[in-house]
Amino acid sequence: MAESSTKSMAHLSKLESLDGNNYKRWAQKLLMFFEQLDIDYVLFSDCPTAITATADSNSPSAAVIKQNEDKILKYEKDNKTVRFHLLNLMTNNLFDLFMVHKSSKLIWEALEKKYGADDAGKQKYVVGKWLAFQMVDDKPVMDQVHVYENLCADVLNEDMKICEVFQANVLLEKFPPSWREFRNNLKHRKEFLSLQDLISHMRIEEANRIKDNQDSVLVNVTKANLVESAAAPGSDKFKGKGKKCSTRVRSKEK
Repeated sequence: MAESSTKSMAHLSKLESLDGNNYKRWAQKLLMFFEQLDIDYVLFSDCPTAITATADSNSPSAAVIKQNEDKILKYEKDNKTVRFHLLNLMTNNLFDLFMVHKSSKLIWEALEKKYGADDAGKQKYVVGKWLAFQMVDDKPVMDQVHVYENLCADVLNEDMKICEVFQANVLLEKFPPSWREFRNNLKHRKEFLSLQDLISHMRIEEANRIKDNQDSVLVNVTKANLVESAAAPGSDKFKGKGKKCSTRVRSKEK
């Protein structure tokens, strides 16, 4: 369990901070993390109420009281852990806004109320970012594809349905200028490509282009070295010429 918790902590440290635009993905990842540690219950339930012994016959037993005290202590401990991670994974302005809450449940409810509700403005925002995306030649293609996949996920997270074939066709129109010929070849294929099929073709194409560039650089470097070696003073080529010239001079002197 300790090893599992350590791995989960390491994974959580890579999670992007909440900035107000990535709430749904951020909240889902955090919830999965809390579920792994069995502490997610503090987000949805209040701290148990303390019970005490009374003088009447219905007084709870010492065992029940002790069990209740243990539940309260566990809740308080788990609440601190969850609250720490919630606040630690926020940008500074959101941290300042939510740190006043001592209850993880209140923080979670406030976040859901502020960012979780479906909103037409939010839908227009994510769709606008998705459509405005454009690939360029001076960045690795697969890195840009990853950005596009995240933009598609943002649209889908807003409960807007777009099939993978449509996602692929939109991505085709986002290719960088140097990929125009490759894009046209894909467009002339008869079969429909899903987004993942298209990404697979793009990954292979980029790998081939990188290899071709490396081979081209190697050839140019080899040619440059040969030219430099041939032109260097004292090379065999010029040594031979020197010998011939000296022989001719001696012949004339004789």
